[in-house]
Amino acid sequence: MAAGLIWILAGLALLGAELLLPGVYLMWIGLAALGTGILMLGADPGFGVAVMTFVALLAAGLFAAFQIRRRGGPAHRVNAPEAGVAGRQAVVLASDGPGLRVRMGDSDWAARLPRGVAAPPAGATVRVEAVDGTVLVVRPEPPHAG
Repeated sequence: MAAGLIWILAGLALLGAELLLPGVYLMWIGLAALGTGILMLGADPGFGVAVMTFVALLAAGLFAAFQIRRRGGPAHRVNAPEAGVAGRQAVVLASDGPGLRVRMGDSDWAARLPRGVAAPPAGATVRVEAVDGTVLVVRPEPPHAG
């Protein structure tokens, strides 16, 4: 079997294992192995160059991962001010029981009101003021005169 195919199979096995295991650790190793395998199929650079290529691709992938994580990454944007959740309108689904539920867009959210604000009835429109973890902080919209 060609050395390039071995690198590609190893990369695919690592990417497959990434699907089964939490985290994104094996993804970068798998992608580096795939890149090395593709290089080795196109040319026969020798074992030393193949290992240096693998290490360089792995380092580039890890650098990219750290840059994405340092900037907040996609997973951290729900609670960020630029996420666009604050200021949006939602509709109260239920205000009885232990908590408030609202619908914003096509999603239902747990919500709470600021202190001293009375719970609006179901169907009332509220405005999102902030996000506290996975709970929206909402305030009832004043009724429109019209």
